[in-house]
Amino acid sequence: MANEIKVIIGTNVFVATLFENETAKEFKKMLPITLNMNDLNKNEKYFHFSKSFPKDKFSPEMINSGDLMLWNDDSLVLFYKTFSTNYQYTKVGKIDNPNMLAQTLGSDDIKITFDLE
Repeated sequence: MANEIKVIIGTNVFVATLFENETAKEFKKMLPITLNMNDLNKNEKYFHFSKSFPKDKFSPEMINSGDLMLWNDDSLVLFYKTFSTNYQYTKVGKIDNPNMLAQTLGSDDIKITFDLE
């Protein structure tokens, strides 16, 4: 599918589906890209870009493991735990099968490659 990408963490590869929005389209134009993502709260990995992305903020109330979202207009966030939230995000995509995502990511900062499928 045209909106599927690979999320490569070490030797593990997860498939993610990007949403149909301007933010996801701009992110996809950057692929392939390897990011040194920082851990936050032992439930997410994030990377601050030096550029802004189009945004369409919403309040999800619940974050799910595997959600790939934009916080503010420049921070890509990959969530690896499910929890409730009061923050606003823009949808980018979602890991299709997040089983083993938390174990693969661990709670340290980590290098993640996003690539075209």
